[in-house]
Amino acid sequence: MVDEALRCLRPRSGGLYVDATVGLGGHSAAILDAAGGGARLIGIDQDPGALDIAQQRLRPYGPAVTLVEANFADLDAALDEVGETDADGILMDIGMSSYQIEDSGRGFSFARDEPLDMRMNPETELTAADVVNRYRQEDLEGLIREYGEERWARRIARAVVEQRRQRPLRTSRQLANLIEGVTPGSARRRRHPATRTFQALRICVNDELASLRRGLDLALERLRPDGTLCVIAFHSLEDRIVKRRFRAAAESPAPTYELLTKRPMTAEDEVLDNPRARSAKLRAIRRAPTSGNADDPES
Repeated sequence: MVDEALRCLRPRSGGLYVDATVGLGGHSAAILDAAGGGARLIGIDQDPGALDIAQQRLRPYGPAVTLVEANFADLDAALDEVGETDADGILMDIGMSSYQIEDSGRGFSFARDEPLDMRMNPETELTAADVVNRYRQEDLEGLIREYGEERWARRIARAVVEQRRQRPLRTSRQLANLIEGVTPGSARRRRHPATRTFQALRICVNDELASLRRGLDLALERLRPDGTLCVIAFHSLEDRIVKRRFRAAAESPAPTYELLTKRPMTAEDEVLDNPRARSAKLRAIRRAPTSGNADDPES
């Protein structure tokens, strides 16, 4: 959703922008290119492997780019670390990067047989293997139902507990095959039956929803007047949190914020090249300028 994000952010020469989920650096490069030179960018990511790739990709931009290893839930500390207090635009793309799915070796995808890890920050302790092999059946069912919005949560949790009594679940393929074997055929028509459970485990392991709530609060606080916050979400739990937080900010008396997206933007054109973008929804909000009026990207 690069075009939609740029339309809301309006990068300009002399501006300071934060890519709070820099990933492989694609959005960061697009922001700097759109600014036409003279802009600066701070890229934040908690995954050191992704940061290494981003550093190589963004090397041509030289000192215009500063990368910080951090979670966007620590956005304030990350900005303080590089001597900045606020920004003209902040972008948060909450989805996983292609590196994490395809090359990290941490079991994010059920299409590969990898260790059940799912940590975006490999320095944290809790892994997906810990969750599936140690959590009580009731707790497993609850997190799969809540974080995965999975209809068959009870059946899946029961199967996991029965399996681990014989042998612990260690790999993504083991878990995916188990789930596929206990869900009905109707659950397999539109997506792989393990999709929602993998989502739930990833959210649990990385404490993603709490991090998102804190990250949104900090991003809104750190916007300059006339600055824009853009958030790209990939499932309903995230999008609901963003929608409610933006609405609360827009209804707050001070400081004043303006919703730029009364409905979320989607990336219909990008879906042809990137099927993952099918579920992406972008919402944007702008802090009121000190004087004058801001243009609405949907007008």
